[in-house]
Amino acid sequence: MSAIFTITLKNCSFFANHGVFAEEGVLGQRFYVDAEFDVDAGEAAAQDRLEGTVHYGIAFEVIESIVTGARVMLIEALALAIAKALLARFPEILRTRITVRKPSAPIAGILDYVQVSVEQFR
Repeated sequence: MSAIFTITLKNCSFFANHGVFAEEGVLGQRFYVDAEFDVDAGEAAAQDRLEGTVHYGIAFEVIESIVTGARVMLIEALALAIAKALLARFPEILRTRITVRKPSAPIAGILDYVQVSVEQFR
């Protein structure tokens, strides 16, 4: 049985040191990640078993390891690294859309956050 499910981890929060400016590498800041992925999990759902779908806790750990790992300059690079890591870890994922929000972007102006999204397909 084939059925495509969309799984979303919304507003995952991490403290990290990404950014272009030296101060960002020293002080760090909060980053928020939304991870959405399409999974062909019809068989898993029909049999009510974890095998054949994505374990949310492990997916969170994959995201956390990327965000809290090596520093990158661009949140575009961060989003792409997360998408690639999730696809590598879970063969069940057909498509992933990763959104990274940076609320403390060093911009001379008032805004809620800067956000970047990327989609990757298997």
